[in-house]
Amino acid sequence: MKIELLVDGRKIPMNEFVQTIVGNVIKAMVETLHTIDGNWKEISIHIEQDEAK
Repeated sequence: MKIELLVDGRKIPMNEFVQTIVGNVIKAMVETLHTIDGNWKEISIHIEQDEAK
């Protein structure tokens, strides 16, 4: 499993251990959704902070 983390366009390096942890957590969350099976190829997540109030 390959994980890439970008923050404001800057790639954040992660060693294999951290990639495994992050990947397994996201994989587990996604696969609990009843419309997703284990045959997916790619998961993309885009997160933006809410504007300051």
